[in-house]
Amino acid sequence: MGIAVSPIQIDSNASDFISKPRKMLIDGKWVNAASGKTFPTYNPATGEVLAQVAEGDRADIDLAVQAARRAFDSGPWSRLTPSERGKLVWKLADLLEEHIEEFATLETLDNGKPLTVARAADVPLAVDMFRYMAGWATKLEGTTIPISVPYTPGAQYHAYTLREPVGVVGQIIPWNFPLLMAAWKLGPALASGCTVVLKPAEQTPLSALRLGELIMEAGFPDGVVNVVPGYGETAGAALAAHDQVDKIAFTGSTEVGKLIVHAAAGNLKKVSLELGGKSPNVVFKDADLDTAIAGAASAIFFNHGQCCCAGSRLYVERPVFDQVVEGLSAKAKKINVGPGLDPTTHMGPLVSEEQLQRVCNYLEIGMAEGAKATSGGRKIGGKGYFVEPTVLVDTKDYMKVVQEEIFGPVVAAIPFDSPEELLPRANDTVYGLAAGIWTKDISKAHRLAASLRAGTVWINCYNIFDASLPFGGYKQSGWGREMGKDVLELYTQTKAVCARL
Repeated sequence: MGIAVSPIQIDSNASDFISKPRKMLIDGKWVNAASGKTFPTYNPATGEVLAQVAEGDRADIDLAVQAARRAFDSGPWSRLTPSERGKLVWKLADLLEEHIEEFATLETLDNGKPLTVARAADVPLAVDMFRYMAGWATKLEGTTIPISVPYTPGAQYHAYTLREPVGVVGQIIPWNFPLLMAAWKLGPALASGCTVVLKPAEQTPLSALRLGELIMEAGFPDGVVNVVPGYGETAGAALAAHDQVDKIAFTGSTEVGKLIVHAAAGNLKKVSLELGGKSPNVVFKDADLDTAIAGAASAIFFNHGQCCCAGSRLYVERPVFDQVVEGLSAKAKKINVGPGLDPTTHMGPLVSEEQLQRVCNYLEIGMAEGAKATSGGRKIGGKGYFVEPTVLVDTKDYMKVVQEEIFGPVVAAIPFDSPEELLPRANDTVYGLAAGIWTKDISKAHRLAASLRAGTVWINCYNIFDASLPFGGYKQSGWGREMGKDVLELYTQTKAVCARL
């Protein structure tokens, strides 16, 4: 399998943006790091440096947190009406929509994903998230409560609750969907009235920094949103541990999520986590197999397999196992792998050299343990971080490629004989983020969906996301939910007020 190459043109606005070193946003100003340091962000299609970015560390995080603290405690942000907050969030959505091509190009350059995907999915979904959350700004309501107090006979009370913003929020986002994850985090925080220090992934900081420019253009007060790029070990750790941060929201690996929890314990700040997955995708023999095969391919190969909810464990009922594996392998072999800006590309490179080595290492381990690749199985190309879409068979439940999150375009296909046998195997994982079911028997589908320990279960579809649909995990896949009205619980707190009449 070769790498697709076609004529490539880069959006001029995106080209201008990466042509100069990028600063960080603190208290409404674009500033260099206190240390003066910068770090490179790379084009994963070539391995070459895209841009130099200010390298934030503890000192910069502290400045950003203090700015967010002032904006929340005494700045104009806390005095805005809910309607005014909602209008600002909506205006940010409008500005982002006006710059779809630029943001799609930045995502492709920095992350490697196909431009066609970033243009059709990542940016429009981010726009939709901001608009959905803008509407919630005016609907964060409390309740009145008729209380009965036995030790004050005859007394009357007026009791009610208030939904209030949690305060200063630290948000740490991943590299697989940089812009969309920023929208998932910023949208509900801003609608709720919180202020934010956002730490984008060091591999993909560009779209978050450009979004910071739009935030200022939209008219958000200084300090409401601060964007501090830097490394997880320095900037991220400092943000998670900062004692003036009221809440930390993290999306990333389960391993790092556990470190976040420990760091947050100092002031017992609230924590929400959207972490890893090893999601089962189940194909029954009565499924529409053409649809199921296409769905299984999308479930694992979308975004190069760099999805926390990727359907990386494909369980297929034994009578149709060979047919499904053959169809999936054929689709994998037809995927054009190449630079994301190439219009013929279906799957781009992995995000970094580190991620490439991780995926290739898992492939070597899988082969050594006895797995066989019916398609793919190796790195391709001389430069860039490209790997073939891979289908593994002859896998066993104990193998690392079945148990551990690879975060690449690698699926383990596993036969099963009955739903009763399948269920404990599907649930035999430390993760519980998502699952898929393919069958024409809708009763069977719903029975299985009720028994799978996963935060999202897709039936006869996969990777369907909407701003109103909550997303999050069971077990070690995280705490709390992103999107939908459920996410507002993460950024608000309830105050009870009781007055004697």
